Amino acid sequence: MKTKFHKYLTMFRKQKGYTQAQMAEKLEISRSSYTNYETGNRSPDLEGLERISEILDCSLDELFGKVPMKVPAMLCDPSTPYGANIKIPQKGKDRRLSIGTQDFRKLRERKAYYVDKTLMIEELLESWYDVTLITRPRRFGKTLNMSMLAEFLDCTKESGALFAGTKISGSYVMQEMNEHPVIFLSFLNLRGDCAERMLDQLGVALKGVYRRYYEIINDGTLPDTQRDEFNHIYECLWPIKDRKETEGCIVNAIVILCRILEAYFGKKVYFLLDEYDTPFISANAQGYYSEVRGILTEMLTSSLKGNPALERAVLTGIQRVAKENIFSGINNLSVCTVKDPEYSDCFGFTEEETEALLEYCGVEFTDDVRIMYDGYLFGTTEVYNPWSISCYAARKKLEPYWVNTSENSIIKNAFEQRGELFLRKYNELIENGTVDTKVELSVSYYEEPDDASLWGRLLDAGMVAIQEKMDEGIYKLRIPNYEVREAFRELTAFCLKLEEGHISQMLRYLRTEDMEKFIEQYQWILLRLPSYHDVKSENSYHMMMLGMCAFMYPYYEVKSNRESGAGRSDILLYAKKPELPHMVLEFKYTKDEAQDLEELAQEAVTQIKDKKYDAEMKGTVYYIGLAHFGKNAEVRWEKKK
Repeated sequence: MKTKFHKYLTMFRKQKGYTQAQMAEKLEISRSSYTNYETGNRSPDLEGLERISEILDCSLDELFGKVPMKVPAMLCDPSTPYGANIKIPQKGKDRRLSIGTQDFRKLRERKAYYVDKTLMIEELLESWYDVTLITRPRRFGKTLNMSMLAEFLDCTKESGALFAGTKISGSYVMQEMNEHPVIFLSFLNLRGDCAERMLDQLGVALKGVYRRYYEIINDGTLPDTQRDEFNHIYECLWPIKDRKETEGCIVNAIVILCRILEAYFGKKVYFLLDEYDTPFISANAQGYYSEVRGILTEMLTSSLKGNPALERAVLTGIQRVAKENIFSGINNLSVCTVKDPEYSDCFGFTEEETEALLEYCGVEFTDDVRIMYDGYLFGTTEVYNPWSISCYAARKKLEPYWVNTSENSIIKNAFEQRGELFLRKYNELIENGTVDTKVELSVSYYEEPDDASLWGRLLDAGMVAIQEKMDEGIYKLRIPNYEVREAFRELTAFCLKLEEGHISQMLRYLRTEDMEKFIEQYQWILLRLPSYHDVKSENSYHMMMLGMCAFMYPYYEVKSNRESGAGRSDILLYAKKPELPHMVLEFKYTKDEAQDLEELAQEAVTQIKDKKYDAEMKGTVYYIGLAHFGKNAEVRWEKKK
């Protein structure tokens, strides 16, 4: 069905003043691909839509013409920098979701459905810590919550109407509303493909913060020296004229602005920094980390350490960057990871919140919803992915919505550096859904590239969740839900250096009992494995197939090396649906080129029958023997009804 998306995309792009080439560059796609979006010949996927909404500062509803376009920025009240000053008429009591909106003011002014997280404000103000770092996976509400904090604290705002009727409205901390100068900065879009581009983006972001206070600082209240200092940095940040001078301004921009705001308002400053680790992650992935690490570290260090004008700072991100000395020397620091109790219910939706949202949207809350989207654990609070739940409520289809290509690319790069021990643990996770392993959360993976910090990276990214703490530093991790298992399919294919489609096709033939095509596809895959996947033993083929069985999870319960009948079978596939057959797979391997592989495969089938590996299977069962010499394979099978 063709929508008006392409027309609204064009209008929002022109309103922002971007060319098609600039949009393509920001989206990291070709110019022709983007042009097809505006002509209506192609449509971006959900991740692409979210990225477009971030770049153009609009919601998905606006991109599809479901609400009126926002007022252009120059017509908005300059005192409301965190959201357009829009009033949209409502029809009766009907409200709606506003998926993709990360601005608290915008969300509340639209009267869109809001999952109330305002008690986070009380928890923050009651905290004893001056600097708080909260790490959570992407799309769990970090930016919206930071926008909420900014709206509540900012002394240049009048936010009473926005918080009317919320949970915080009955709290004693309401006396703190709109009482403090606030610096709200986001590093979300600092993902340049080179050091020059990132510093340019950083300068633009900081200049935006300065621009917000430009008229106030230049109203004649402050001494000329402070006003001139402010204006010098403002002019220096962007466009870059002198690289060295600009770098100096970037380093000192926040600490100087804090001092000037304290002088103007007579109160110390709250510094809110969203997605603080994005430039570190991006620079490391793009290969220019050494060129920007110094300036990033100096800027954050000067802002957070020994800054006398700072009241408090709150940072969000995916992981802790430990070795750049950003946080060393800060005695009053709280790092709140996914395993810590602080702010445990402030990010993501609890089951009660999920049920209420779905009821509002007229969607039934079922066990299937739990299986697909539940399973994350922050502190002691079980939560659902808010992006996935919102998309499900809108589309009413149980599908995987949480796909993070950029995050997976970083994890893939890490996978390539790990050895057999990690892959063994990884296969254990794929098979059982859980794994006991050492987890390191105090440093990021690129700082200490070992197995423990990679498991920490997976935990930070939301790919695994903590089931229980086993010992100091040792945790039982689990795959949270079906949706995340879909992401593991891509990772498994990457580990094997195969296309997802080839694996899916082979297993579909197996599931639909087209054994001849299954055999043909299995032999084709073996021949195309990279050289470093040259298999050296029976276990090599077994582990390769076990990894691919992650694709079978919706249809089969996968068991490996489990006692069944009179022995231990290699792989057992227990059908989850009565119309599907059960499968028993037994692997054989020979180093003897003269060995008849057909006979060896038949021996495997005979072994399955003799040892009754199918003892617990009722209904149709396939006995499948797979014999190998190098990348040559023969398969024999029998069907039992």
